[in-house]
Amino acid sequence: MRDSTLPTAHAASGIFRAPYVWVTTGTCALVFLSAFESLAVTTIMPLVSRELNGGSLYALAFAGPMATGVIGMVGAGNWSDRRGPALPLYASVALFVAGLLIAGTSVSMPMLVAGRLIQGLGGGALTVALYVLVARFFPGTLHARIFAAFSAAWVIPSLVGPFAAGIVAQVFSWHWVFLGVVGLVLPALAMIVPVLRGLNRADEAPRPEETPWDLGRLGWAVLAALAVLGLNLSADISIPAFPPATALLASAAVVLALVAVRPLVPAGTLSGRRGLPSVILVRGFAAASFFGAEVYLPYLLIDRYGFPPTLAGLTLTGGALAWAGAAAVQGRLGSRLSHRVAVQVGSLMVLAAILLALATTALHWPAAIAIAGWVVAGGGMGLLYPRLSVMTLALSTKENEGFNSSAMSISDSLGGALSLAATGIVFAAFTTPVQSFAGVFAFTACIGIASALVAPRVAGPERPGDQERTDS
Repeated sequence: MRDSTLPTAHAASGIFRAPYVWVTTGTCALVFLSAFESLAVTTIMPLVSRELNGGSLYALAFAGPMATGVIGMVGAGNWSDRRGPALPLYASVALFVAGLLIAGTSVSMPMLVAGRLIQGLGGGALTVALYVLVARFFPGTLHARIFAAFSAAWVIPSLVGPFAAGIVAQVFSWHWVFLGVVGLVLPALAMIVPVLRGLNRADEAPRPEETPWDLGRLGWAVLAALAVLGLNLSADISIPAFPPATALLASAAVVLALVAVRPLVPAGTLSGRRGLPSVILVRGFAAASFFGAEVYLPYLLIDRYGFPPTLAGLTLTGGALAWAGAAAVQGRLGSRLSHRVAVQVGSLMVLAAILLALATTALHWPAAIAIAGWVVAGGGMGLLYPRLSVMTLALSTKENEGFNSSAMSISDSLGGALSLAATGIVFAAFTTPVQSFAGVFAFTACIGIASALVAPRVAGPERPGDQERTDS
């Protein structure tokens, strides 16, 4: 018998109506706080590094959470397939809060990095557990809307996070950028506890088969995390006596990452097989092209066009607003906009924006062209990101929702991490600033082309459960 706390598909017509409103609010709050923390740390880390004399660990404070997040994603996905999302969600929040407390009370840079590693582990697991919660609690007709709300919850911190973190650090202390979030995470979790209890009772019912623990996948996740960390660190390594050494180290890290990620994604992902494998692959390509280019756009405006940092940052704000707006529009359109069209159009919009940034750099066009282009890029991400999330759940069964959700998150994280590290190497490889910026945008444009080419393959004949759990 279905638990009374779980709504039927026709119980409500919107995510902010009963019985969904508290779950929507709580899950979006958790997404918001996770995103806020990652963006706020970017603002305060120079201050933290100076106060704790931790310049040598500066890069690790950013790369570390991204690496441990991969481990959290795999662990939470396997656990969710075994027991449902309730226990993984509790554990992920506990790890996230523990990491915040350690970082917020740090008296040395190694202690802060340790807190960031634990925080990343919990944050990665939290993302996957929330996706499985959406699959179990919300009817499929509302998936586009809840993922649009998640997109907005990710985007809004980019508007307020850095500024708010700077104010807190100046008026109080950088410690409160970590500690203050703890007091907000627990109320957000409390909003969804009643539903988690209902899901937990449902998942404790006897089942003919139980998904086993896959320790091998956890081992591959650790290896992938080490590869991501190695690639990020290779961008900061300089060996004057042997300049190619950095490229060799980076290439080895990329190969290791690809080998390690194969068992963590559906079969055929790396070859772009139709259906779910291409959905996962496009997610990684989109993250790699967009974020790899985005971090250099303000740098370009400051270095080549003389923009003040605050004005250059508004470029990202425009893209963030477009992302949130497009996500809301696609959620409203629902089935009137097909998944395939949304992903194709979104991929082409991101590619067009990167090409505009490349042309602006190489041809010395007015900065306004690149700025306007990035609004287009944000709109493209707002179209394709929520639809890729919807398709991942639509092509999943109850037995592999956790695996597929973690695969999508891993592709997202690894795509962005590998691209950011690679663009750092590309940027340093050229002798003039114009060449460096053009090289970065050309590199990310190539990834954007790959995304646009694979995008038509997201719609395929495969049914849920047809995909194996290892790449062939």
